[in-house]
Amino acid sequence: MATEHYFSELPESELKFRQIHVALAGQTRELITSNGIFSPERIDAGTQVLLANTPPAPPGGNLLDLGCGWGPIALTLALQSPHATVWAVDVNCRALDLVRRNAEIMGITNINAVTPEDVPADLGFMTIRSNPPIRVGKNELHGMLEFWLPRLDLESDAWLVVQRNLGSDSLHRWLESWLPAEFAVTRAATNKGYRVLKVRRK
Repeated sequence: MATEHYFSELPESELKFRQIHVALAGQTRELITSNGIFSPERIDAGTQVLLANTPPAPPGGNLLDLGCGWGPIALTLALQSPHATVWAVDVNCRALDLVRRNAEIMGITNINAVTPEDVPADLGFMTIRSNPPIRVGKNELHGMLEFWLPRLDLESDAWLVVQRNLGSDSLHRWLESWLPAEFAVTRAATNKGYRVLKVRRK
C-alpha cells in the first residue's frame, strides 16, 4: 500500500520472500528478504560503508544493531563474535522474522531479534552499530538515539552511518551538543556520500 514504510511495525502488503546472495564477514550465503522492509534487494550502500569502516566487534558482552532490517549488521556481529550476545532491534516485525530466518540459515545462535520493548531495561552494550532510519524524521531519530546511546558501556563505541545529503553533519553537531561530557563524537570515515560517526563513551 502507498502509505507503507520500512519502519511500519506490521507491513500490510502481501508477504513475498526473495533470495539474495550476499557476503558477510567473509562468508557468501544465499539469504532471505522480502517486501515491506528496508533494502530487500541487497546490502544497501550505507550499510556497506559502515561494515567496511568499523573495527571487528568486541569478543563478548551485549552488542546492539539498532534498526536491523533483514540483518546484515547483526549477522556480521554474530559471525565476528560468536561468544557475544547480539541484539537485533527493529520496530518492523517482518524484518525481525527475516533476521531469525537468516540466522537459522547461517547456523547462528547468538542473535536475539526483538522489538525495542523486549530489550531488558538494565542492559548495557559493548558496541552499538546502526544505519539509523533517517526518514522517520528528526524528532523520532533524536528520540531513538537519546534512548539508546546512553546505554553504551564505559570505554565503548557506537558507530552510525548517515548519508551526507540527509543530514549527517547536522546530526554530528546535535550529538555533540546533546550528549554528556563523557561522550566524544568524531567523523570516522567518509565514503560514497556517507559519513560514519563514532560515539565514544570515555
